[in-house]
Amino acid sequence: MEDGSLFSGNDDGTFVPFTDILFNALLGFTVMVFIAFALIKPDAKTGTVDVKAEMIVTVTWPDNSEDDIDAYVEDPAGNIAWYHSKQAGLIHLDRDDRGSFQDTMVVNGERVLNSLNQESVTFRGIIAGEYVVNIYHYLPAGTGDVPVGVKVEKINPQLQVVYYGTHNLNHKGHEVTAVRFTLDAEGAVVDVNDIPKSLVREIRKTG
Repeated sequence: MEDGSLFSGNDDGTFVPFTDILFNALLGFTVMVFIAFALIKPDAKTGTVDVKAEMIVTVTWPDNSEDDIDAYVEDPAGNIAWYHSKQAGLIHLDRDDRGSFQDTMVVNGERVLNSLNQESVTFRGIIAGEYVVNIYHYLPAGTGDVPVGVKVEKINPQLQVVYYGTHNLNHKGHEVTAVRFTLDAEGAVVDVNDIPKSLVREIRKTG
């Protein structure tokens, strides 16, 4: 007696096309999902700057000024970063800005002026002790005062403005101690003052 069960050995072949259709549908769905994920673009992180630094010192003076202002930064070990020694210990002078000198560039055949006057010093690491930040009037373009802004920011573990102020430089060789600050073993700021200290003189001692 024949068993009428669907699972009997008497397969008349009607399930083969159905299986093929099911497999093809599944394959097509898988391909479409893969294409959809491939077309998904991550959100553009416009304006995001990944700064590899523990602290940043920014020195600015008026745009288009021809005055040459220099930043000098000393670490607790006596290393001094300046335009002739851009990397000193863990401190790095990113750019020696010489006022309007060499501030033009050619873009698509047109000469473009970069009017920003700014020097930045980054700390790639920190050690405990006192740091000194000075500004120096290397080359005046006139006889008037040049307002120079100095900002010291601690980046990690969160942004902290250690110092912000403006100082007037008015003659060649004019040096000002903008700020001196001390970091403890945990990197916390424990003292801020502006007791004068000439870093140019310190450099000349070792020069």
